[in-house]
Amino acid sequence: MDQGTLPSKPAKTHYNEQEAARELGLSIEQLRKLIRSHIVDTEEDLNNVSIASFHPSDLLVLKILSSLKSGSTLPG
Repeated sequence: MDQGTLPSKPAKTHYNEQEAARELGLSIEQLRKLIRSHIVDTEEDLNNVSIASFHPSDLLVLKILSSLKSGSTLPG
């Protein structure tokens, strides 16, 4: 391996609820609250989210929503 080359780790393509919460620095309840307040329309929809997997793009959107909710501003 070259000295300038970093070892690569395969990119994760799906996250379960626990992994998503950990990646976002949230508890599972905080993740659910975030989803409830910004993503789903009904409690039935929320029940379907809990069995879903999250893609990296989902985590990006949730991270942005989480930072906006906490009062942070987007760089720009």
